[in-house]
Amino acid sequence: MSVTAFQDLPMADRDREWDGGAAEKRVRSWADATDEPNEKYRNAHVWYDKENKDNFTAYKLLIADVIDGDLRAVPRGVFAAAAVMQGSRGGVDLPEKDIDPVKSHLAKYYNKMDDTPPWEDDG
Repeated sequence: MSVTAFQDLPMADRDREWDGGAAEKRVRSWADATDEPNEKYRNAHVWYDKENKDNFTAYKLLIADVIDGDLRAVPRGVFAAAAVMQGSRGGVDLPEKDIDPVKSHLAKYYNKMDDTPPWEDDG
């Protein structure tokens, strides 16, 4: 199991809609990962099961989309991943040891947006 390396992707506009299914298709095409995942595809996600890295189902917490030919982190995708980590969308099945590193990864994007992750919000 593994948290992907922080890519420091450029951010999309904060009001950009998020459609994870459509983003998944665009990322696969952009990464030339139509038959199996590769490193470019991995970089759009926050977590993957490295024991099964050749299976698309091993990748979780997609936060990026292809915009004008470039991979960008989408704020609403980051928010959706954070909500999953908070359990408000049914949670995600990750090893306990990966929870804090995943939250740290997401927090870096929150920081880029001058925002606070929900697990750090006092209010």
